[in-house]
Amino acid sequence: MRRFSVRLLILSAVYCLGLDRAAATPFTFGGTGNLNTARFNHTATLLPNGKVLVAGGVDSNGDPSASAELYDPASGTWSVTGSLKTGRQLHTATLLPNGKVLVAGGLDSNGNPSTSAELYDPASGTWSATGSLNTARHTHTATLLPNGKVLVAGGTDNLNSLASAELYDPASGTWTATGSLNTSRLQHTATFLPNGKVLVAGGFASSFNNGSQNPVASAELYDPASGTWSATGSLNTARFNHTATLLPNGKVLVAGGVDSSGNPVASAELYNPASGTWSATGNLNAARDLHTATSLPNDKVLVAGGEGSTFPFPPSASAELYDPASGSWAATGSLNTARDLHTATSLPNGKVLVAGGVDDSSFDPSASAELYDSSPTTLANISSRLPVQTGDNVLIGGFIVTGTQQKKVIIRALGPSVPVPGALADPTLELYSGSTLLEANDNWVDSPNKQAIIDSGIAPSNNRESAIVRALPANNSAYTAIVRGVNNTTGIGVVEVYDLDRSVDSKLANISTRGLVQTGDNVLIAGTIILGETPQKVIVRALGPSTGVPGAMADPTLELRDSNGALLEANDNWVDSPNKQAIIDSTIPPKNNLESAIVRTLPANGAQYTAIVRGVNNTTGIAVVEIYALQ
Repeated sequence: MRRFSVRLLILSAVYCLGLDRAAATPFTFGGTGNLNTARFNHTATLLPNGKVLVAGGVDSNGDPSASAELYDPASGTWSVTGSLKTGRQLHTATLLPNGKVLVAGGLDSNGNPSTSAELYDPASGTWSATGSLNTARHTHTATLLPNGKVLVAGGTDNLNSLASAELYDPASGTWTATGSLNTSRLQHTATFLPNGKVLVAGGFASSFNNGSQNPVASAELYDPASGTWSATGSLNTARFNHTATLLPNGKVLVAGGVDSSGNPVASAELYNPASGTWSATGNLNAARDLHTATSLPNDKVLVAGGEGSTFPFPPSASAELYDPASGSWAATGSLNTARDLHTATSLPNGKVLVAGGVDDSSFDPSASAELYDSSPTTLANISSRLPVQTGDNVLIGGFIVTGTQQKKVIIRALGPSVPVPGALADPTLELYSGSTLLEANDNWVDSPNKQAIIDSGIAPSNNRESAIVRALPANNSAYTAIVRGVNNTTGIGVVEVYDLDRSVDSKLANISTRGLVQTGDNVLIAGTIILGETPQKVIVRALGPSTGVPGAMADPTLELRDSNGALLEANDNWVDSPNKQAIIDSTIPPKNNLESAIVRTLPANGAQYTAIVRGVNNTTGIAVVEIYALQ
């Protein structure tokens, strides 16, 4: 069988793949409505109704704020709700089992630590006073226990770090003292463990009388059954202003913070409750403190913003993902606004709401908010059907992988299972990166990666069909899949590329198919699925003259149809489209006026679409159909 020419492979990469490779960016932050009040050192609480309550913090006048507001993910807007009875910052907010929110302590408008506590009722949008803390404090932690009580521990009274702890009982609205920490601390973390205990780690012990501020490495466990604290293994690095995140495997990830030198650190470590010990894990790509850490639905941890690692430690826009499976960090899309002292809230739709904080080195509060999408809308696959002939007239599928992490895909070449007359009896499949052959397969059951094909859940249904499962590098890499018939046989074939792992920081940015377009049923048909929650704006192009190959189609037409076959839009010459300006604004209009294009915003949620390319007046020739995701 004759090898596909290098020249044609390069043309395939250029004309099928090589246009606006920045058209789609995976895992990005996008703007949403601004807070009504700029603030930092506030709290954010996800309510049972799916809205987010933001309360208190420092406002643009530098004063502790009493204002509170609600974010509605459905509309992406903020609305004012009842104000706190006491303006405060550096307080805690805890969602109670009855749906109310307990706010406790903090610094008041006079700069004094507070004993006051109050409850927010989502039903009425109002606040009511509840029992006062026994000890005035701020920069403490608050943890909801299984019995419905809330454990408040540590913090500072403005003179010294505190070791005291107390419990709030929602039934009586009162606080009672419980066992004291073994080590006084503030700016520490508290994590409720699956075994029912609470892990407190790090922070710093202070005595403002003599100016000492000492980060601590110690960690301890609170047992609600006995109301006592016991020492557990110490952190490898003493730190404060760090984050602590419970992982699905029951371990706790501690990341970043400030060490004894007074500088932000990049180190991270894991606490194992079974052994009571800490072990180092991969370092952050950027040292940081005053950041946020949020668990994602894909089990990864998003760390965002914080103070930068170089003096004077300005707010950072960088963000990264921790993968518990590999123990490593990978960069992800950057915040639109650099910030620290902000909040990050995981929403029921899988997105993360980042709100407020300090957005510049002058310590001004921010009103901006943005959303991180851990499963962004994406073109999930290409599936194209076309007559497969010989020589240059074989079936070619192309795609680009953008992002930072490898993308696992399955590529399938189908024939016998295609329910049409004249189906290709025995297809073969080749996968190229540029002109480099990465892998080839004839019958998928003979593949050395047969089990991976089976594990994908979409192995071909006929043993003579072909498949390749492979993890492909991203960073705008272009790939070409070529389908032929064994021994130069011909027939109608299908090439498909499916995204097998949407949890990684990469995506299929565009997909394309090239082949010989004939008449009747033997036209070029390409389908795609759009996954995600938000609609995706795309450009679909049908190219012929600009491909520059022998036998190119002189005048292609294009139809875009939904999963029911209903015509959404059709175009012959793109310059005659009523949406001509949108095609120009895409920055990738066809180069030839006889070629066709459609720009349209398409619903997602697994919706399927089909693009059909024909020749005007039943003319034939080689054509390309492309679908690009546009921002």
